[in-house]
Amino acid sequence: MRKGIIAAGNWVADTVKFIRTYPTPGNLVTIERTEKGFGGCAHNVLADLAKLETGIPLYAGGCVGNDSLGNELVQAIDDMGIDGSALCRVEAATSYTDVMSDMTTGARTFFHHRGANAAFGPEHVESIDIPARIFHLGYLLLLDRMDEEDAEYGVVAARVLKSLQERGYLTSVDVVSEEGDRFRRIVLPCLPYIDYLILNEVEAGACCNIPLRDEQGKILLPEVERAARYLTENGVGKACVIHFPEGGFGLQAGTPVFVPSFHVPAEEIESSVGAGDAFCATMLYALHEEIPLEQALRMANAAAWFNLHSATSTDGAPTLEDLNRFLSNHK
Repeated sequence: MRKGIIAAGNWVADTVKFIRTYPTPGNLVTIERTEKGFGGCAHNVLADLAKLETGIPLYAGGCVGNDSLGNELVQAIDDMGIDGSALCRVEAATSYTDVMSDMTTGARTFFHHRGANAAFGPEHVESIDIPARIFHLGYLLLLDRMDEEDAEYGVVAARVLKSLQERGYLTSVDVVSEEGDRFRRIVLPCLPYIDYLILNEVEAGACCNIPLRDEQGKILLPEVERAARYLTENGVGKACVIHFPEGGFGLQAGTPVFVPSFHVPAEEIESSVGAGDAFCATMLYALHEEIPLEQALRMANAAAWFNLHSATSTDGAPTLEDLNRFLSNHK
């Protein structure tokens, strides 16, 4: 019987720089402090899963550079007890991101160098022979070779995801938030080969061309459900989950579930970097264990709550024991 989770895709060296407010073009702002760590979808999801301490086997996939940062990443994976045998070393710089984190609002802005992540292609996925249950791929729109056009499937990632399903994996996908019109071109062809789609409201709205907030910025839950149904009707096989600061929404077997988030006062928010990945990681654990959707959403919301109290992508991640204790105290 298959068991475990593979997360493959983006591996990034993050430098988070904290500023009081984001400057207008041409102006200067002081960096109050700097913190360094690793990030990217694959790293954050696996690090959060490892910290849950569930005993589920965890596997890393993707490409990192044959450089000092790559060495540090590989060592970090090993230190977390994650199997890194499917992680490839390539002759390119390990990907890195400078993150500007607004200390007033918690918002963050990313300046990213793709580096080794741009080399990650179908051959790297095909070489993975691990009996895990779930194969999580992310972020689409930030994996150059996966995002390329494919004559038969529309996009290379769709071909890769279909191959994974044929090999017995349950496929899961996350995408990156960006400005532009690539969402529908890249994500929609992949939908028929995705079992679990986990994304935020900005990404879901862009995929469906549906605004999920009104002009005042209020979340529109009927539109969130409409987006989830659109994504499901266009291929997502088992569950579509959309998360946003106000909570998490899931659609599974045609049944919609919304669970509000746990409130965090603005002054307590250290950073929102990695909050979506924390939600995603815990949701993947719940899906792996076939936990009911409402309970899964509560767990994922709680993981995001912990993350918001930490400056880096994963340092705030709780253990499963901590998570359950928090939930028992927040009925």
